[in-house]
Amino acid sequence: MMSSLPKRVTIVEVGPRDGLQNEAAFVSTAQKIGLIERLADAGLSFIEATSFVHPKAVPQLADADAVIGELETRPGLTISALVPNERGLDRALAAGVKRIALFTAASETFTRRNIRMSIADSLAVFRAVSQRAVEAGVSVRAYLSTCFVCPFEGDISARRVAELTEQLLELGADEIALSDTIGAAAPRDVFAVGEAILNRVSAPRLALHLHDTYGTALSNVLAGLQMGITTYDAAVAGLGGCPFAPGAAGNLATEDLVYFLDRMGITTEVDLARVLDAADAAASLVGSPPRSRQWSRVCGKAQGSSRDET
Repeated sequence: MMSSLPKRVTIVEVGPRDGLQNEAAFVSTAQKIGLIERLADAGLSFIEATSFVHPKAVPQLADADAVIGELETRPGLTISALVPNERGLDRALAAGVKRIALFTAASETFTRRNIRMSIADSLAVFRAVSQRAVEAGVSVRAYLSTCFVCPFEGDISARRVAELTEQLLELGADEIALSDTIGAAAPRDVFAVGEAILNRVSAPRLALHLHDTYGTALSNVLAGLQMGITTYDAAVAGLGGCPFAPGAAGNLATEDLVYFLDRMGITTEVDLARVLDAADAAASLVGSPPRSRQWSRVCGKAQGSSRDET
């Protein structure tokens, strides 16, 4: 079975956006940029830095223009940003973003609670924003939330997820991040949704965005690997949650994912020790310890001590 697993995996670091958006402690623009630079130093080559949502909706990310504007470009580093609508796209283009992420959900109720529109309406917005972005030379990623379980509707139809995945690709996305928004999925769910989609779409067009509410995120990664999916989202220090999804815990921690893939002999080109350094930095910014097994094992035994002393 091991021989059939991918040899290389891409990690999309979402901590600076999806992680910080749910944190109450204010993080300054300079601190956000410093965290992003630490993550890039660790070898993470795809980093979602911020979101161009209305500042009143997510005050933590009100400085999106400044964050993007002050980040230094690096060879091989792709910085992306979430864009909710055409006004957000205008800001993103003005800031010089070259890759955006758009979003909708597979749950009608969640979509209405999250962005106050129907799935059909969200796809109309997606179409308009995606078309303009592609015409401007900006690539488009799509988040499809609640692909497995919705906090309001329960289990989600795998067929519905497959149909929406196809539509999002047709509307201009080059990659679909299948999202376990409340972290309730188990491998059986991942296999069911994956098989429904892979009858229509090739694995390289898919990513998994996993939360770890019930401790099943890494099991779900293995299920994805077995289906040939090679892109996984993670957040340094396990930051995040979802402000619009009751009960959602933090994202799969980047350091846990890197350790897991390293032990599986799967190349990521990410330095675990440097990710742990970034996790320390992230923890100091939000005022709480990292929510990861790796940090607890390596650093948590000696709170306040350096890893060299453990």
